[in-house]
Amino acid sequence: MFDEIMEKFEGSPSQQAVIRLLLERGFSVNDDGRVVSGGIEIPNTGIAREIGVDRRVVDSTTDVILEDPELRRIFQNISQVPSLMDLAPVLDLTVLSVEVTNAEQEGIVADVTGTLADHDISIRQTISEDPEFTDEPRLYLITDEELSGEVITAIRDLSFVRKIEIQ
Repeated sequence: MFDEIMEKFEGSPSQQAVIRLLLERGFSVNDDGRVVSGGIEIPNTGIAREIGVDRRVVDSTTDVILEDPELRRIFQNISQVPSLMDLAPVLDLTVLSVEVTNAEQEGIVADVTGTLADHDISIRQTISEDPEFTDEPRLYLITDEELSGEVITAIRDLSFVRKIEIQ
């Protein structure tokens, strides 16, 4: 799906950058063509500054979104989910990041969460990046407790795991 969305902006890398930011941040576009997070409007100048484009690029991108029924449906219904990852150090939480060899493989989340459950570790939050939206998707698990060497080894030994990081 991500590739199909990006193809609609094939001739404009700047508009693709706007689309990528909207998707990554979970920003939507309202009927007036304004970028919003929930009911809060995000100024186009701020978006433009963030990705290094002119404000008019943001305007033209939102115009295209509203003119295309499929894009309109997507970008008027997208929302963001609050993440505990940035708060982890403040709240004494552990963040486990898992990179896999094939993100399309079935059962990745089940196997990793099952391994944590087998070691009596409760999970506060799980975030799985979509392989269609990022080149190297990761699975993030936030827990209340530190992970023992035994748990880390058990996860590392799962056949699909390429790399793990603990924060």
